[in-house]
Amino acid sequence: MSTPIEKLREYGYELTRPKPPVASYIPVTRSGNILYVSGQISSTEAGVVTGLLGDTMNVVQGGNAAELAAVKVLSEIVYSGGVELSQIKRVLKLTVFVASTSEFAEQHLVANGASNLIVGVLGDVGKHARAAFGVASLPLGAAVEVEAIVEIQ
Repeated sequence: MSTPIEKLREYGYELTRPKPPVASYIPVTRSGNILYVSGQISSTEAGVVTGLLGDTMNVVQGGNAAELAAVKVLSEIVYSGGVELSQIKRVLKLTVFVASTSEFAEQHLVANGASNLIVGVLGDVGKHARAAFGVASLPLGAAVEVEAIVEIQ
């Protein structure tokens, strides 16, 4: 049976140490056995994945951006939350923000990029409630931002 890290590698990703926040917030807060992960934008080592769904990006590109943001969520859980992925009891909820035009109505399909990665890496404990929103813009021009609420053991 593969570990979550091995499954993440099958997607072609490694967890990387997150950069410290540049504002007055912390990336992860903990209350009891619940972690609240601040919104993570779509980015790679090369920089922020920018775009506007319904204008400069299509659903597939948006889904890929959501996947990248979900990897950032997992990195924050490990590096800022101090929790191994195998210690996740349940991903309770993902909230996905999609930078999109007012006519774009497929935010739910973009959000599938994040959801599919989380479930693919964590299995049944990754199955979660979700909300997906279209927004006019996101920090640094990011295409997608994902936040999470996670129960740990």
